[in-house]
Amino acid sequence: MKRRYLALWFPLLSTDRWRIGKMRRSRQEAGATQPEGASDISLPPLAMVAKVRGALRLAAVDARAQALGIVPGMTLADARALEPELVVTEMDEGADRQWLERLARDCRDWSPRVTLAAPDGITLDIAGVDHLFGGETGLCTQIEETMAAIGMTLRHAIASTPEAAQALARHGAPSIRDERAAIRALPVLALGLDADSTLALNRAGIRQIGDLTVRPSATIAARFGAGAIHALYRLMGEEQAPIDVLRDPEPLHFERRFAEPVALQATIATVFMALLQEAATVLAERDLGGHRFVLTLYRTDGARHRLAIETGRATRDPALVLRLFDERIASLADPLDPGFGYDRIGLFLPATDPLPTSQPSLDGREKDEAELAELIERLSTRLGPGCLLRLAPRDSHLPEQAQLALPAMDVRPPVPWPQPPEGGPPMRPLFLFDPPQRVEVLAEVPDGPPHRFRWRRKLHEVRLYEGPERIANEWWRHKGGECAGQGGLTRDYYRVEDVQGRRYWIFRHGLYEEKPDPQWYLHGLFA
Repeated sequence: MKRRYLALWFPLLSTDRWRIGKMRRSRQEAGATQPEGASDISLPPLAMVAKVRGALRLAAVDARAQALGIVPGMTLADARALEPELVVTEMDEGADRQWLERLARDCRDWSPRVTLAAPDGITLDIAGVDHLFGGETGLCTQIEETMAAIGMTLRHAIASTPEAAQALARHGAPSIRDERAAIRALPVLALGLDADSTLALNRAGIRQIGDLTVRPSATIAARFGAGAIHALYRLMGEEQAPIDVLRDPEPLHFERRFAEPVALQATIATVFMALLQEAATVLAERDLGGHRFVLTLYRTDGARHRLAIETGRATRDPALVLRLFDERIASLADPLDPGFGYDRIGLFLPATDPLPTSQPSLDGREKDEAELAELIERLSTRLGPGCLLRLAPRDSHLPEQAQLALPAMDVRPPVPWPQPPEGGPPMRPLFLFDPPQRVEVLAEVPDGPPHRFRWRRKLHEVRLYEGPERIANEWWRHKGGECAGQGGLTRDYYRVEDVQGRRYWIFRHGLYEEKPDPQWYLHGLFA
């Protein structure tokens, strides 16, 4: 099978990552309804700086800064002179690397063979898989739409070798008909050589790849080094380089073996604490934290005791993990029986997440959140993950489906609830009936507001009302399944107040154009 490689190049990786992170934090703080990955057009130009020989120079800029003539390598003072409102932040190569790896892992939805082309590229081996997405054009279109929805700027190209695909994506024309002709037209910068070698090629009058292909290999190697020949051969497909396919990191595993079996609880606790401290050291070196910890005790007779705990947030605190294991052991119906002793103890971490070092906030908010998370973890470990629930908002127009009761351990990070308009009355009641309760309504006109209604055999006279607030059915999700078995109908909600000052939330289920006799329901009570 002829190999085909799709190269993805993110020319604004650093600035796009920063903007996406800022938008996500803004969404979490304000509970905005802006789509994921959407960019804020009100933000001024952005530049990321790094210290070079004691001076701050621009390491990355976004498209708006480039339009003003601000380019990488420029001093910060010169950039400020061109744009006083330039937003400046520090370059974070580690965060860029993690973001690129995350994008690469997501790309495995399109190809099982994904390779990093650091620092800002990804290569996909699409031989034999492009037909699943409508061919090469359909695959490229799908990837473009996905990256645009995230907020990433992307250029891509397809070629017979990974080096040629990356070179065409970075230096080639947008549309390519003849691959070899397009490669020959690339600048020598596409070889990926160091700056001195590229400068030497330009001084020798060699501007394009085609200028190199007509010269003898021995002459090129003698003047510009063997690296230029290898890079040229790989670009033209005459030499293959090893491909390092992206793989998931191996789960961390730590173990202690004993020449003589151990059975004393104090000895087992000491060994376990040593395993946790060893795991914490490795996690800190990799800026990781564990979400799931599995302790396995191997008895001399072949029996195994396996205990597992989960944490709501990534952690590498040995004392915290030890307390959770104590809670887990205390909740066991049968105590652990060491028998003739354990000859091996193992600690396995199947789930880890990035956990960079952070400075605590001065207001103590992070400490409060950590204490709440620790309480949730201890209760979930002792009672079971399904016994402690947390309400999480859900993107749904239907009020009874706008929240989900999920295990408190699984809701991370917490999603902010939509905020009502400042200074306005509450649009939703504090108490909802599930399911909505049927009421008999008398209206002045068939499609008008309720004039009086009967609920639980009691008649209520309506004094004031607000509405209607029309909510259409979610036709893109499903048809049917709404209250009273009437799926696919529009709802008209009214906030009404009776003569005694009690407020209700009532809706008519269906328009008269949709149904000749729509029913009324009481959905909630205001405080």
